[in-house]
Amino acid sequence: MEILVCVKRVPDTETRIRIGDGGRSIDPSGVKYVLSPYDEFAVEAALRTKEGLGEGEVTVTTFGDDASQETLRSALAMGANRAVLLEGAATMDGLTTAKVLATEIEEMDPPLVLLGMKAADADQQQVGPMLATLLGRPCATAVAEFEVADGKVVCRREVEGGTEVLELDLPAVITVTKGAYEPRYASLKGIMAAKRKPLEKKPVDVPESALVVEALEPPPEKAAGRIVGEGPDAVAELVRLLREEARVL
Repeated sequence: MEILVCVKRVPDTETRIRIGDGGRSIDPSGVKYVLSPYDEFAVEAALRTKEGLGEGEVTVTTFGDDASQETLRSALAMGANRAVLLEGAATMDGLTTAKVLATEIEEMDPPLVLLGMKAADADQQQVGPMLATLLGRPCATAVAEFEVADGKVVCRREVEGGTEVLELDLPAVITVTKGAYEPRYASLKGIMAAKRKPLEKKPVDVPESALVVEALEPPPEKAAGRIVGEGPDAVAELVRLLREEARVL
């Protein structure tokens, strides 16, 4: 089983983000970048699938600049076999990203393509379904767990009040969410081995982006809290404020 995992380099979720000059991008100075957390679930899912089948290869790929090699090395340290960097100027246009990935995947033709459900920065949840459409493959999104057997992949998604089970014919595209695949820690041995694993760099033609970022703005500051009283005597006033001012009752 050949499995391809598409990953993304994103700012660490604990990094304090500042808007850069011009107001259209973040200030990269002092920002730590990591493998997107949902993509970690996808890498872990690929590794467990390979281990369960007892054979196969896991390839990780990303679309971005040279600094994205660090992200690919993180996935290699977890246990992926090889990596491919698609060198180009990435944008927030999910369709552009999907087109770049689709061109590479059509050449590799892996039966199973995995992605994180969403990227931790843009949070668009678009690339997986778009990629599946461009490739003409069935797609399941927000999958918490899956099994591969007999040319099919059975996916389980958590829905309100239960679990939804989907069966897809391979080749297929799956986006993975938090569930059964808690990412493993990279061991020292894995980190050292990652330095020797193959990482191919391929310049790519990037389609023109149809999405333009006009401006970035920080979220509005929260209003200061109010103390309406203490103990049972404050309940009536609190209910009144929730009804008349907050309008949530």
